Amino acid sequence: MQRLMIVDGSDVVRKVGKKILSELGFLVSEAASARDAILRCETELPNIAIIDAGLDGALDLIANIRALPEGKSVRIYYCVVEADLKTMMAGKRAGASDFLLKPFDRKILTTIFTNKAIAA
Repeated sequence: MQRLMIVDGSDVVRKVGKKILSELGFLVSEAASARDAILRCETELPNIAIIDAGLDGALDLIANIRALPEGKSVRIYYCVVEADLKTMMAGKRAGASDFLLKPFDRKILTTIFTNKAIAA
């Protein structure tokens, strides 16, 4: 089972994302801050991370995950509110693998993450 971490300051976003992604077969953990997320990653690295671009320290978090042993193997989705090239390029330079537009819903998450929950 794939481990997925949602890093977002909003309880609602984390809870909704966790419900949908758990139903798709992911083992989902949550973090409300970049600090909490990196501490969790140091203990158990997720296979996939969804990181909110609006989170304080989001870019540093991505870089810090990449610097961990095996950190380069984590698929990191940088979650942006709009397709702003400057924000997206900053995420890419920090090490983001891909992007998600926020707010996301069941259809978007199902389209992107179906079949990834069991992939090794």
